[in-house]
Amino acid sequence: MVTDSSFGQVISLSSKRLVQDVPRPGGGDAVLRDVISDAPFDAAITGFVLSCLPGSAAPVMWVSDRMSQRENGRLYGPALAAFGFKGKVLRVEVSHPRDVLWAMEEGAGCAGLAAVVGEIHGAPEVLSFTATKRLALRAEASGVPIWLIRTGEDGALSAARERWRLRSLPSAAHPYDPQAPGAPLWEAELFRARGRAPGVWRAGYDAGAAHSEDRLSLVSRSGDGSVAPDRQPATDVAG
Repeated sequence: MVTDSSFGQVISLSSKRLVQDVPRPGGGDAVLRDVISDAPFDAAITGFVLSCLPGSAAPVMWVSDRMSQRENGRLYGPALAAFGFKGKVLRVEVSHPRDVLWAMEEGAGCAGLAAVVGEIHGAPEVLSFTATKRLALRAEASGVPIWLIRTGEDGALSAARERWRLRSLPSAAHPYDPQAPGAPLWEAELFRARGRAPGVWRAGYDAGAAHSEDRLSLVSRSGDGSVAPDRQPATDVAG
């Protein structure tokens, strides 16, 4: 795989094939994807989804229930450009998760939308495997990708083609002020997928990517752990 982004490939020393393609959630596949927050009031899920949205001028439909609005807040329009998002957002705010699912399914049938994003808090009864199966089939039939943001639960059964778990990491270094926070970074765990191997990556928005599909950087996290400290006394070595 050759991309204009420097994050297109990762080196894995634990694999016979040293260069492995990174599974890109924003690759244009019109499927249902789950994004689960690892902790309450964590904005990692929102930044991750924004970085994955298609680089299209077509609007994105963003639906949320009341509890999701209280925990995740509302999108701040002027900040969307910081994640490379150039389109418009159609905000739909409803009270009940049932209405979120209905709006998502109806929106996914509109070819004029670039994507549909839904936010549901907790594990309501209406968010069943059958409900997610309907969303998955609608996305694949209409060609409109669907993102389902789930907060306040640990990942119940779902028919999503990809299931991601997100949490915030310490931000990157600021290029001009070492005391200031830099670009946001997240730990992205793909814990279930169809046709792709699971894994854990350090994720972030790549502002230097030439193409919109490469905006999300995924860098493999080392599984070796930290190096044990050397507690042996120092000795002189004769020359």
